[in-house]
Amino acid sequence: MAGSGSSMLYSFLLFTVILSLQEMYRGKLASSELFTILGGFISSLLFLVSLTFIGNFQEACGMRTGWGAVILAEAVALVAAGTVHRVCITTCFLFSAGLLYEISKISGVTLSKSESKTKRH
Repeated sequence: MAGSGSSMLYSFLLFTVILSLQEMYRGKLASSELFTILGGFISSLLFLVSLTFIGNFQEACGMRTGWGAVILAEAVALVAAGTVHRVCITTCFLFSAGLLYEISKISGVTLSKSESKTKRH
């Protein structure tokens, strides 16, 4: 597993690459309904990597990560989606909600496994 510093760097680089590609192809992404939905999904990936960046940054600073990080990451992703098409904002929000649910589920399973290992020893 990557440390918080390297994970923060990788997520920032991924954010930059994804945002750059999205802006380069925003005309194509706004050209049809299917591409507009794809644009929302790509923006939700921006949500995921920006949430990773913010969470790792807060962890490196010794702060506790909470809903503020989620709201900030979602706002950044929605603004990026808005530069492509208005419908991308809606699909980005829906895809981001699904990703957040899955992240929360995975986090809960991982946390319960690590707590059971510490209680055993």
